[in-house]
Amino acid sequence: MTKKREYRDDYDDKTLYIPGPTEVRDDVIEAMTESTFGHRMDRMTDLYTTIVEDTKEFLGTDNEVVILTGSGTEFWEATTLNLVDEHLLVPTCGAFSERYANVAERLGKTVHRLEYEWGEAVKPEDVREAIETADVNYDMVAGVMNESSTGVRNPIEEIGDVLKEYPDTYFAVDAVSCLGGDYINIDAHGIDAIFASTQKAFAMPPGLAVCVVSDDAYDREVEKGDSSWYGGFRRTIDYYDRKGQTHSTPAIPIMLAYRQQMKHMLDEGHRARDERHREMMEYVHDWADEHFAMFPEDGYESQTVACVENTRGIDVAATIEEVNEEYDMAFSNGYGDLGEETFRIGHMGEHTVESVTELTDAIEDVADL
Repeated sequence: MTKKREYRDDYDDKTLYIPGPTEVRDDVIEAMTESTFGHRMDRMTDLYTTIVEDTKEFLGTDNEVVILTGSGTEFWEATTLNLVDEHLLVPTCGAFSERYANVAERLGKTVHRLEYEWGEAVKPEDVREAIETADVNYDMVAGVMNESSTGVRNPIEEIGDVLKEYPDTYFAVDAVSCLGGDYINIDAHGIDAIFASTQKAFAMPPGLAVCVVSDDAYDREVEKGDSSWYGGFRRTIDYYDRKGQTHSTPAIPIMLAYRQQMKHMLDEGHRARDERHREMMEYVHDWADEHFAMFPEDGYESQTVACVENTRGIDVAATIEEVNEEYDMAFSNGYGDLGEETFRIGHMGEHTVESVTELTDAIEDVADL
């Protein structure tokens, strides 16, 4: 049985280079200290409509935006319940796409997997073939844009373009670890629902889930008749249209932080933010190629999380611990069975090439590269 471990007041601050949470600006943290107010006050309407509409502006979408208290993985459940009667196709290429499939199975849906080895990317032509050769009609394809367990960035845009040819099959995308740091034109590629968490590339405190919902997805749920209660598209969007608020009590302090950080994101712009993340990705890949190797399939590397193959056989756990102790920096080991075979660097949020260089210099020092 787990025993209480007392939370102390003397922890050292660590600079985070993990796949999330990531670093948060001081003024964004300070925004959470405003006095508490009621979630049915006009002040709440001002706050919630601001962050919803600012998110639409930043992402460049005409679709609806839902922001709820919770993890982005709430929308694994919600998209499945809202859009799937029975059958869905889940291309699996890592831990999080497999979890998406597992959630759907726990909800009683029939999951058809399109399986890839870890490190490989999903191919649009394989999705097309799976649909064409299936003996059932898929209600939904559930994809992961950024498989942070392996550092793979799947070609979601091309997959969405394929799915446009199958209007009765909806497309839901887990972009938890990349939205806000990897540009995607949501409206142009037939994506019916795409969702993320605030603690990743948005560089906000953990605690909010963001989902962009197409009109087709909304209509599908209405036609279907049953759906998620908490994350139902009709329930959340209709309440926003009527009241400009959330249907249930939200984490107001985190929404205040969201408002502050979204100002920074709008000032930088979606394209410029994408370019900054691309520069970090290119730097880390060059560094990895010099000292190790990249784990993902060539040409499908994540723009926010580098998964580096441990070709030199360093002690990953010991290196992480020593970098943490000596430099007050945190990065991650490989996910699951990849624990010592790889390590991961989260280059997302407010990081820059300069700040990521500080981490790679520390790894070089500790690992004697």
